[in-house]
Amino acid sequence: MNTPCSNHDSDYIFMDDINCNKTDQESFDDLIQAVKLWAESRNLIQRSNINAQMLKVMEEIGETAAAIARGQRNEMIDGIGDSFVTLIILAYQNGIDPTDALSRAWNEIRDRKGKTENGVFVKMVDL
Repeated sequence: MNTPCSNHDSDYIFMDDINCNKTDQESFDDLIQAVKLWAESRNLIQRSNINAQMLKVMEEIGETAAAIARGQRNEMIDGIGDSFVTLIILAYQNGIDPTDALSRAWNEIRDRKGKTENGVFVKMVDL
C-alpha cells in the first residue's frame, strides 16, 4: 500500500504513515481529558453508575452496528465516536486510565500471529 506519505511497498500501515497527516487537531490524549472533564462536570465518574454506563456503551455499539449494516458513513463516524466517549467514561468509573488500557491491549496484540478469515483476525493458537 503506497500512501501519499509512504514509501513502503506493503499492505501494512506504518506509524510514519499515520503521523504524516497530523494536523492541528486535538490529540487523542487531549480528547480523553476533555471527555473526562465533561463527565466529571456531570457527576458521571462514580462507581455507582457503572451498570448504567455499560448499557450506554452497548447502546452506542449497537447504533454503530446498525449504521454499518445500512452503509451510513456519517452515522458510523458518530457511533464510533460515541462509543469511544462511553468507554472512556466507563474506564474512569472503574479507576482505569483509558490510555493505559489501550496501551496494554496494543502491547498484547502487536506481535500476535494469525490470519484473517472472513474479515476477522484469528489468533494462531485458535487456528
